[in-house]
This record gives sequence, C-alpha cells and structure tokens, in this order.
Amino acid sequence: MIEGVSSGTDYDVVIVGGGPSGSTCGTLLKKYNPGLRVLIIEKEKFPRDHIGESQLPGISIVLNEMGVWDKVEAAGFPIKIGASFTWGRDDDQWDLDFFPAEKWQDEPRPGRYAGQRLATAFQVNRAEYDEILLRHAESMGVEVREQVKVDEVLREGDRVQGFRLSTGEVVTGRYYIDGSGVVGLLRRAMGVESWAPLELRNIAIWNYWEDAQWAVEIGTGATRIQIRSLPYGWIWFIPIGPTLTSVGLVCPSKYYKSTGISPEELYLKAIDDQAQVKGLMANARPAGEVQSCRDWSHLSERLVGENWFLLGEAGGFADPILSAGMHLAHQSARHVAYTILELDRGMHDGAWLKERYNSRLRSCIQTHIRFAQFWYSANGCFTDIKECCQGIAKEAGLKLNPGQAWRWLAQGGFVSDNPNKPLIGLWDVEAAKGTIEQCLGKGEDVQTRFLVDDYNDFTLNMKGAKRGHVEDLVDGRIQAIDCFLRDDHVFPLTGYYKGLYESLSATSDITELLPLWLKQASALGMPQDKHPLYVHFMAQCIEAMASEGWIFLKKVKGRGMLQRPSARQMMRPSSEGVEAVRTANPGTPFKVNIE
Repeated sequence: MIEGVSSGTDYDVVIVGGGPSGSTCGTLLKKYNPGLRVLIIEKEKFPRDHIGESQLPGISIVLNEMGVWDKVEAAGFPIKIGASFTWGRDDDQWDLDFFPAEKWQDEPRPGRYAGQRLATAFQVNRAEYDEILLRHAESMGVEVREQVKVDEVLREGDRVQGFRLSTGEVVTGRYYIDGSGVVGLLRRAMGVESWAPLELRNIAIWNYWEDAQWAVEIGTGATRIQIRSLPYGWIWFIPIGPTLTSVGLVCPSKYYKSTGISPEELYLKAIDDQAQVKGLMANARPAGEVQSCRDWSHLSERLVGENWFLLGEAGGFADPILSAGMHLAHQSARHVAYTILELDRGMHDGAWLKERYNSRLRSCIQTHIRFAQFWYSANGCFTDIKECCQGIAKEAGLKLNPGQAWRWLAQGGFVSDNPNKPLIGLWDVEAAKGTIEQCLGKGEDVQTRFLVDDYNDFTLNMKGAKRGHVEDLVDGRIQAIDCFLRDDHVFPLTGYYKGLYESLSATSDITELLPLWLKQASALGMPQDKHPLYVHFMAQCIEAMASEGWIFLKKVKGRGMLQRPSARQMMRPSSEGVEAVRTANPGTPFKVNIE
C-alpha cells in the first residue's frame, strides 16, 4: 500500500491501453501463467474506430498463438495477399505479394490457419478487430476496465509505484506496461525522450467509404491493398469489410500547412488527383466524417525501466507505408509478455532480460524507420515535396544508388527480430532487394543481385568470433540458442542459419553445397517440390551473413555456378521449372525441377 493514497487493488501486471498491444500482452501472460492477476485500463468504450488496418503475415502467427485467429477469421475481414504500389522513378504499378495470386486456391470461409493462409494477413476494421482481441483477453481471465483513465503516474525515481485512476482509486502492480499508443502516457510520465526524424513528420487524413469497388478480387475475400503515389504524398486504399473501405492520405505536415486549405479539402483533392482511386470510388459514399492526425515516425530512447515497459506505438512508430505498425504492436507485446514470464521464473538474469527486449525492439523499429526514409527519398514522383525528400536522404546519409542503398539498409542487421531466417525488419532479403531495384532501377553498382548469382566459392570467416547466445521465443519461454558473436553482428546456430553454417563448414564449393542443402531439406522433412525453396533460403542467408563479414566470396574459374530461381518461379507450375545449377562439366549437372 502506498502511504497517503486511498485504498487500491494490487495486481501482478497493470496495462494502460486496451488496443492490440495491450490485449496481446495480457492474453499471452494469462495463457502461459493463468495465476497472474492482469489488469487492462482503457479510457474509451469499445468498439471504437482506429486507423492502422493493414496487417502483415507475422501478426497471424501471434494471433494463432493467442488462440484468437479463428475468431478474427470468423469476422470475415478481407484476406491480404500483398500490396500494389505506384512508387519510385516511374509511375508504373507493381505488386509485392506474400503469396502469388496465380497460385491462390479459392477456399470457403471461415477457413483454417493452414496451407496458403499461413502466408497471408488480414485487412481489418479496427473497431471490430480491437474489440475481438480485448474480449478474448477477458475470456482468458484478464480484468478489463473501460472508460477509466490514468490521471497520475505515481513514481519514485525510475520505479512506478502505482496509477491514480479517474475513479479516485490507486491501483498497484509488480509490473506496469504502456500500451497507450501515440499518447505515450507512461513514457511521458517517466521522462523518456523520443527521437522523431524531422522529415518523417507527416499528417494522415482519412475516411471510411461504403460500396467502393475493390481494385482486385482474388477468390473468396482475398485482395491487395492499394498504395498510390502523388506529387505531394500517397493514398492508401484498404478494403476492411465486404462493403467498407478505408481511404487515407499521408503527406508531410509542412506541405499541408503550406497549402492553406483544410484537411478535408486536401483529402478530397488527393482522391480527385489519383485517377485509379477516383475510379474505384465512383459509386462510393462516405460512412463518416473526415478525420486527421499527426503521423510522426519516432523511437523512444529506451523501452524499459525498473518495473515498466513500453509497447507498440508508445515506444516507437515507423511510417505506415510499410504496414508495420500493427506488427510492431503485436510483436513488442509478445516480447514483453515473455520477458515478464521469465523474470518471474528467475532462470535468466533480470537485467539481461530487460536489455534484450530494449535493444532488440529498438533495433527493429529503427530498421523500419530507415526503410521508410529510403522509400520517401527514392520516390521520384514526389515533385511537390522534392525538398522534403532531399532532406530525408541528407538526414539519413543515404546516397540513392542501388548498391549503396542496400548496404545502408542492411546496417540494421538481419537477426534483430527473428534468429531463424534473415530479415531486414519485416522484409525478407529478396523483397528488400526487389524494392530497391523497383525504386531506383538497375545501375553499374547493382548489389540487388544475389551474391550466389555471381560467386561460386563461399568461405566462412570466423576470425575474432566468440561463442555466445541469441534468444528465440517458443511456447512461453525465452530459449537461449548457440551463436557466434563478433562486434555487433550475430551468426545464429538455428533455423536456416544453422544449415548454412554446417554446410559451409564442410565445403565452400557451390557445386558441393547444393547437394548438401538438398540433403538438409530432406532431413527436415520438406517434400521434394519444396527443396528449391530451401536452396533459395540458403541464398538469402549467404547474402545476410556475407553483408556482415561472416563469409568470404570468390569466383573460381571453371567451377559451376548456381542458377537461382526467384521465389515467384518456385511457386509456379512445373511447366515453368528451371535448372538450378549451371555447371562447367555438362556430364554432371545438378538440377532442381520446380513444381
């Protein structure tokens, strides 16, 4: 009990905010330790509107772990298989898919989290989605108090002692969590500064529309979100229900102020200026009033304190062009839940657990901000905000050349969010390289090609490396995984990285590596028609580890070269099969038939 305050209630964990991050954290805490007393304090009454409707496949993994994926699927939200863009030097449309549309098999809904649905995401009506998650948390035993505000954070130094509520009472807990979104209630109360890149300070203006035409319909309920570039910003077009679509404009705050017109006027002008979106909305009618808010990318200087954590947007936010906001919210909540569970078990050092969360999530958010900076600075269509884009490039130190852009983006590291496969933020290596090429085109210094396309000898470089551990989150436990550490770089010995290390420890010759990779794929139980996909992942791992100095590259004259199919080719029918290795000895070619 805190001296001098009215009687309150003690909890194990007190969470501010009932949005996706708060609900996810509360649900996972109760799933893995039902005895915990968890409270969510929410200032509004659900359901309530919110933007941030476009998801990424990684969210579905978390929803499945929470036990709520079936409930979300039953709501009938559109299935997101990817996104369609007009962006970059040319105004051409290009698609970035999680799953190739030509391979999509129409299935009745509601469906199961299996097969092709493992590679997809949702486009959600946040009013419905957030309520599903909050009620699911309640069903797991989380106490939820809606229409209750935190009026004061009681603190002593870096330690939170309690929350004084609008009801007059004070609630206390062993841990306090800020899932309040852009408000950052706990972050501000604890005096935590937040860095916001000057040139990524945007404004978002949006409304919901009934009966807009979907740009593309793929089977039963599947589609792509539409991102359309304008000279002064970009428009999102996201179907979030059978008849309801979210349409919004993002542009620099500085540009909006320079126009001298209202947010609604600028919004309607943007729709009128974008011919495709205008056509899709020809028969649509607004479902509500135009809304607006500031849309600033930011990163808190720290995400953890003595007994408190920051989740989701309270800790950091990356521009919505990447659809990363919801993913970061769910993932940060998952990491905090696992961290608290392990703190209570006492099997890992507490300081290490907190720093692990702080450094890993800050790195992931920073990588997404870096990618957003690249997207904006690389958009040659932004004629009206050219000065803004030049400022982004200057602030980021980014020289817009494909090879330099790749190296700059790769500085964020590949193991910050998932030690099992190489990712730049939420993007796999091929998607990141493809985006660079789409935005900048091809030049003499084109590092968007894969290294396995140009070299045939790959030698491990372990000089100065030390044995250590990296962590993975599995079934409520933070598991320590063997790895090599050197400077700030990590070579994990798990997942695809482990396969790469074992194969490169045996040989550096690509013509000998390929059969080793195929044996590894078989040992993992992968069907033969998926073996080329395993080879493709090995190529991505080589790219990641070579970028961080773990692999030396050579091209040996007279030795075979890998002829690598693209990920999309690997999903295509058998008639489009390719030869995976071009060898100098025609008598012993290695082939992988793509089916």
